[in-house]
Amino acid sequence: MTEPFIQATNLVKTYTAGKRVVKALDDLSLSVPRGTVQALLGPNGAGKTTTVKVLTTLTKPDSGSATIGGVNVIEQPDQVRRMIGVSGQYAAVDENMTGFENLDMVGRLYHLTPEESRKRARELIEMFDLVEAGDRPVKGFSGGMRRRIDLAGALVVNPPVLFLDEPTTGLDPRSRLALWDVIKRLVSDGTTVLLTTQYLEEADQLADNIAVIDEGRVIAQGTSDELKLLVGGQRVEVTVHDVADVERAKGVLGPHVTGDIATGADERTLVGPVDNAAKSLQAVLKAMADAGIELNDAGMRRPTLDDVFLQLTGHKAEEVTA
Repeated sequence: MTEPFIQATNLVKTYTAGKRVVKALDDLSLSVPRGTVQALLGPNGAGKTTTVKVLTTLTKPDSGSATIGGVNVIEQPDQVRRMIGVSGQYAAVDENMTGFENLDMVGRLYHLTPEESRKRARELIEMFDLVEAGDRPVKGFSGGMRRRIDLAGALVVNPPVLFLDEPTTGLDPRSRLALWDVIKRLVSDGTTVLLTTQYLEEADQLADNIAVIDEGRVIAQGTSDELKLLVGGQRVEVTVHDVADVERAKGVLGPHVTGDIATGADERTLVGPVDNAAKSLQAVLKAMADAGIELNDAGMRRPTLDDVFLQLTGHKAEEVTA
């Protein structure tokens, strides 16, 4: 078996909030192979950022251990820092400097020679499609451009492992897709990525393996397809025309599903697991018509990561909005 490149074992971290003790990490363990993307999926406060802080030497756990490439995170933090790149939730750039100057400064901090630093800055400006904006002050950059220049800063010394803490928070869909493309290219070149996210689609698109985290614990992990198999089967989904009919529609749908009925964010969409989607959908449509409930839409679909999260935690993942 291949030695994991990122290894966390039984991490525990507590904080004091007033008179209350909060367990941010509760015996959390992870194992990430080299050259893969590991996603940590969970809502705000689940423990994702604390995990990243421990693995990037920014905070020490109360107990447990962690290694990056076999190097002990707690005992050899300086050596670990030379191996990693980190991009946090908010772009860590100087607004009054240009994109090029920001990257050049990072290179100097890593003790590159002036020539090496400038060369690497220009390479990254081109890689992240910022050529036209690279010599402009960052304060004039869009949110997507700021995230790209921040990610570029994490790659100045070509680290073998990259930590991305909710990298697309606040981005519009187009900028998010562009950043996903960059991450995919990095992984194809051999970079190991640990990604925290609240976006279910982001984990689905990018991750080789997903760890679902809630209240500081890993409550499930596997590939996207493996996690979806946990909830099994398919789903019947109906959207009622009149929100006043939702409760009555739940009663009609109930006998045709094999588990809990979930309500969508629009408060009109109902989703339930079924054994035979096609047969169940036909029966549901007839039952809704017989009950005089008008539908805007109806169909079948596979389970999503949101279905997984709902079944595992009893609540939906709190997706952020751009």
